[in-house]
Amino acid sequence: MNRLLVSVSVGALAALCSTTAMAQQAPPNERATTIDEVIVTAQRREQAAQDVGIALSVLSGESLVQQGITNVNQLQNATPNLEVEPAFGGGAAQFRLRGVGFQDYASNNSPTVGVYVNEVAYPVPVMTQGLIFDIDRVEVLRGPQGTLYGRNTTGGAISFVTKRPTEELSAGLMTEWGSHDLFRGEGYVSGPLASGLRGRLAVSTEQGGAWQRNRTTGESLGDADRTGARALLAWDPSESLSLLLDVHGGIDKSENQGLYLISDFQTRDPDGDGISGGVLIPADKDHSKTGWGLSPRFAAEIGRSVNAKPGRDNSSWGTSLNANLALKGMNLTSISSFETLKRSEYGDWDASSSVEADTFFGSDVDVVSQELRLSSDNDSALTWVAGFYYSKQDLNERYSSDFIDIYGTYAQVVYDQKVESWSLFGQAEYAFAQRWKAILGLRYEEETRELEGFGSAFGGATALPPTSVDTKMTPLTGKAALEFKPSDNLLIYGSASRGAKSGGFTTYNTGDRSGIAPFDPEILWAYEVGFKADPSRAVQINGAAYYYDYNGQQVLSAVCGANGPVGRFTNADSEIYGAELEGVLRPAAGLRISQNLSYKHGEYTDFVDLDLGACRQTPRVTAYIDKSGQQIPFPAWSYGGSVSYDWNVSGFAVTAEANYSYRDEYPSWLGPLYDVESYWLANASVTVGPEDANWSVTFWARNLFDQEYDLTRNFFTNADIAQPGRPRTIGARLSLQY
Repeated sequence: MNRLLVSVSVGALAALCSTTAMAQQAPPNERATTIDEVIVTAQRREQAAQDVGIALSVLSGESLVQQGITNVNQLQNATPNLEVEPAFGGGAAQFRLRGVGFQDYASNNSPTVGVYVNEVAYPVPVMTQGLIFDIDRVEVLRGPQGTLYGRNTTGGAISFVTKRPTEELSAGLMTEWGSHDLFRGEGYVSGPLASGLRGRLAVSTEQGGAWQRNRTTGESLGDADRTGARALLAWDPSESLSLLLDVHGGIDKSENQGLYLISDFQTRDPDGDGISGGVLIPADKDHSKTGWGLSPRFAAEIGRSVNAKPGRDNSSWGTSLNANLALKGMNLTSISSFETLKRSEYGDWDASSSVEADTFFGSDVDVVSQELRLSSDNDSALTWVAGFYYSKQDLNERYSSDFIDIYGTYAQVVYDQKVESWSLFGQAEYAFAQRWKAILGLRYEEETRELEGFGSAFGGATALPPTSVDTKMTPLTGKAALEFKPSDNLLIYGSASRGAKSGGFTTYNTGDRSGIAPFDPEILWAYEVGFKADPSRAVQINGAAYYYDYNGQQVLSAVCGANGPVGRFTNADSEIYGAELEGVLRPAAGLRISQNLSYKHGEYTDFVDLDLGACRQTPRVTAYIDKSGQQIPFPAWSYGGSVSYDWNVSGFAVTAEANYSYRDEYPSWLGPLYDVESYWLANASVTVGPEDANWSVTFWARNLFDQEYDLTRNFFTNADIAQPGRPRTIGARLSLQY
């Protein structure tokens, strides 16, 4: 398979080289059929995306609005080789890029994919669940990142860049209405405040949209109720100094997405009164059906009404100061930030009124970071950047579970976690010949994680007294790459890089000290070849093939407890390889077509795992199976694209657009019952507005063909559950610009 990927890549490159040689420049009056140049800052300076020798996808803010993307999870339908799996219908995102992911519903471990907003890292996955709004672009970088970014990641990085304050006064308003009483509103005002001082204020809210119903009472579940705001101040006190202050915050009181039963569920005590016997709830054939219920004791503990719906009451805010000082031939950049999140989230993981898997997360997260970078600022053959990064995280967590109707008990876990890290990083690029460039980057990092006072109790009785453990990593990582431009319209690159992800702790219910023993860091060696080509001004095509040697991959396994398997992370060795192809075509005036296709395959080379089936049948009896040679469970193929056409009718500008995506079957490590079947999604919209006015109306449909699909499948206690994707929704959007 590796030889096949290389052959395909070499063949495509040869064809593109010949095509590029024959390409002719389009005259200026054919701008409607040319592809716009996209400027990115993926390498910490402004560059055309086609001149960056890394696998990179860019989504504009307008594209996010068009596709209805309001949180980071939804990016998986617009980006090749990216999956973002929600954990049990709640607010924890599990990222996977090119098969490199980390499947954890807890709050305390770092992700394999780094998420950044205006260059500030969000190292705790649950912190990424705020509203996406007022975005200029999103850059998705695939492969290990660390020689240019503050944090080290093995899978890649997702970088959000918000719109900046403008030199002239401008304002805008967008309102959107949709099925199931969905409402979304977004507005901004931007412009000069004083000489050298500019400001921008943007706010957004999302409300309603519940489409699921309690199978017994008919109550709805899934209404959004979240609001965000961001204020930016840009100040240029001198020609050499510029400052950008970012203050932002959000409130999320949304209901969770409901889970449905994928198999018959034998409850133990559906009324929660300890008197009546259990009943059999048939598997839900209608995926809009769900269920929930709280015991009075658990409701009192978590501060909810006994009739409360699964949902959250989260608040977050943060601030950052980006200062840039131009020196002689260099730029000095300082990014200081503080982010905080208060999380209060109740989830019902048995999808029924029986109290057999109810959970609560109470979390306080604070993250302080400081980054300093010094970079070259000249047109010489050598460009470079060197930096220092410091980060400190404080997490106070209370995790509670109610099993009163199945095990006659409830569980409580409390702990503090402190993470402190610092790193030195740098990268240099040297154009040693007219069409050749060499890149070398290095990073040294020290990170210490301390789990303090981890204690657990069952039924109010201490199971594990407060216990503290710690882990540390000091990896040396880096990148070496070579770029070749045989012509102005073709870039060929190859790279070898090494990324690291810190170890951590499994913070699930456990009464055994060994259950919180730290798992090791993971190291990823990544080898990649790729090309970026513009055969003509109307055609753009990019491709990459890669091979990953994965050492110490952090895998969710389990230990066999008194009531069956309890999750615990372990380490394994594996390999992953794959390829991606992306293209944009402008064959006629007003017509734009984009396509992307990706494939990946992975298998374990050394992995001994718990036999889950044996443990569920006979708790406490531990048996192991050797999974070496078995496939790593993730979707192999993904495909997506969009088609849009612009034209004018009687003084009105009209745009018709459709986008679509395919996600291959997602096999589960838990067994075939939990495999997520493959699915297609399609969205469409039509936008109409006067040519000489700054307003437009859009009519849209999402999941146009009403595809029934799941986002994730799992089990908790005896309940086999799945989180369904949204059905077809239709709506309208009004946009105003001043």
